[in-house]
Amino acid sequence: MDARAATWGTAWGTTTAEATRPCAPGSAALTVAGVALVADLSGALWWPDRRMLLVADLHLEKGSACAARGSLLPPFDTADTLERLAWVVAYYGPEVVVALGDSFHDAAGAERLSPEDRAHLVSLQRGRDWIWIAGNHDPDPGRDVGGGFARELQFGPLVLRHEPAGLGTVGEIAGHLHPCARVVHRGRSLTRRCFATDGRRLVMPAFGAFTGGLNVRHAAFDTVFDGAGFITHLIGDSRLYTFPATRCVG
Repeated sequence: MDARAATWGTAWGTTTAEATRPCAPGSAALTVAGVALVADLSGALWWPDRRMLLVADLHLEKGSACAARGSLLPPFDTADTLERLAWVVAYYGPEVVVALGDSFHDAAGAERLSPEDRAHLVSLQRGRDWIWIAGNHDPDPGRDVGGGFARELQFGPLVLRHEPAGLGTVGEIAGHLHPCARVVHRGRSLTRRCFATDGRRLVMPAFGAFTGGLNVRHAAFDTVFDGAGFITHLIGDSRLYTFPATRCVG
């Protein structure tokens, strides 16, 4: 863990009236382990009392990684992801941003950043703290990307990490699984990225432009939630749609 990151968990509290700033249109209020949070339409998570913005699974430079293996994808995923992240940062004005792992698609992703994307990333970090949590794709992010580094962090009752721990964990916010949900309504099927939570823990959707999704009815979620007793917040075009997991289909 980065030396400065070790102190972050106790450094911040509710300190400004700005913490009550209205959340962005289309977002949804939720609670994890008694902590009030805001699921943003972008796929980011806002913690008003800590003025903290969380994002998961940016997978920057996935396009260039695929191109190196002969799968040619448009090389604009990093620019698109950073542009969407910039909008959320500009709206909420966080004091700290935490990226919950797999921020780069592979260990060399940071080295492949274009000068323009690197400059954009630097500008997003200016005036705030930025913490990179290690993921399975980027266990040791490049040290030339700014910010601090940690394996996981605890802030009050919440633990921020990349991969969800086993059943029974309380107060965890994680990524890794790229949750998406499929619902059928009036004969029509819709599949969207989603936040998944049972009120005790939360799995965040992947934020990156080229990231896929894993259906919340997949067996992988059985190791996170006890049965289908959790809620999904599907990311629509203009708002979040809330469905119990029992309404979601595989």
